[in-house]
Formats: sequence, structure tokens, C-alpha cells
Amino acid sequence: MKKLILASASPRRRELLEQIGAVFQVCPSQGEEVITGTYPGDVVMELSGQKGQEVFDRIEGDVCVIGADTVVAIDHAILGKPADEQEAIAMLQRLQGRIHEVYTGVTILCREQGNAQRKSFYEKTTVEFYPVSSEEIHAYVKTGEPLDKAGAYGIQGKSAVFVKRIEGDYNNVVGLPVARVYQEAKEMGIDIKEWHK
Repeated sequence: MKKLILASASPRRRELLEQIGAVFQVCPSQGEEVITGTYPGDVVMELSGQKGQEVFDRIEGDVCVIGADTVVAIDHAILGKPADEQEAIAMLQRLQGRIHEVYTGVTILCREQGNAQRKSFYEKTTVEFYPVSSEEIHAYVKTGEPLDKAGAYGIQGKSAVFVKRIEGDYNNVVGLPVARVYQEAKEMGIDIKEWHK
């Protein structure tokens, strides 16, 4: 019996896969993340690969695992999840009134009848914020929403009021470029809507 596994605890990624009708299980990666690259696209592919591979190696039999990782990049710096409120405030102050990029890396690993396939890619979306006051930033951080999100904001949440425009895939900013995932999987001969628990 084939299984589709999402190697992420992110509720946003889960919702996006559910949205397209995928039937899957959630099995978050437990491995340590190690970054060797500096370009955001390479970093998210590397991290998505580590997450996906760790789960893939734990599961026996026919399986398809999707690993994903998202970062925000501005001024050649990568912004992951903030460690605390102060770091979240600093990130948002850096993003306000400016353009930044959101990168999500995805790795798809599949095993069927002993044959294994692996594919990694990333999607980039450009986001521009309106100017945001210090008071607005502090009030937003106090909601707690930014603390588990790359770049300290969730475009699908309360920070939607900060977003002036985006160029690219909106779902990529949420955490999973689900249309690209579907298309890349299809090129591998996998229809992720047809996989069953």
C-alpha cells in the first residue's frame, strides 16, 4: 500500500495539501538541520532534502515523502523563524516599507517496488510591504503569530494588512507552492491526489 507523507508539522502546509485533495499522513522530521550553502534557494532545497530524507529513511515499503522549508531573504540575509519577540520585531522593522523574497524548497522522495526517485526544487515569490509603524509591529508581535513563521510574519494571517503586493505564487509565501509540487510530482509519474493511506 502506497503512502504519501508530509515531513512537516506546519498546519499551513497540511491545509494546502488538503486543499488539492491529497490523502496523506503527517510525519515531521526529527533530524538536525545543517546548512552548507548561502544562496537562499540552495539553502531551502538542502533543508527540505534533509527533512524529507530523514523521514524517508524511517519509513519502509512503498512511500512518497514531501519535505519542505521556507525562508525570507532581504539584503542577502536569510531570515528564518525568530527566536523570540525581540528578534521578530527586528525582522519586521527590516522588512517594513521594502521588497523581499520568500523561498520555499521542496524535496520529493518516492520508493515503489524497490525503485527510488528524488527531486528537489525551489520556488521564489517577491513580496513588498507597506511602511509599518513601530506601534503596529509591536502590536502584531504581541499576538504571537510571528513566532513560528519565517521572516516573522504569516501572509495568510493578521500581517496581511502589511502586504502591498506580491509577484509569484501566493501559496509559496504561505509555505508550500502546491501547484508546483503537483506538477513536479506528475513529471515523476506520481499523481499525489491518487496516493492513499
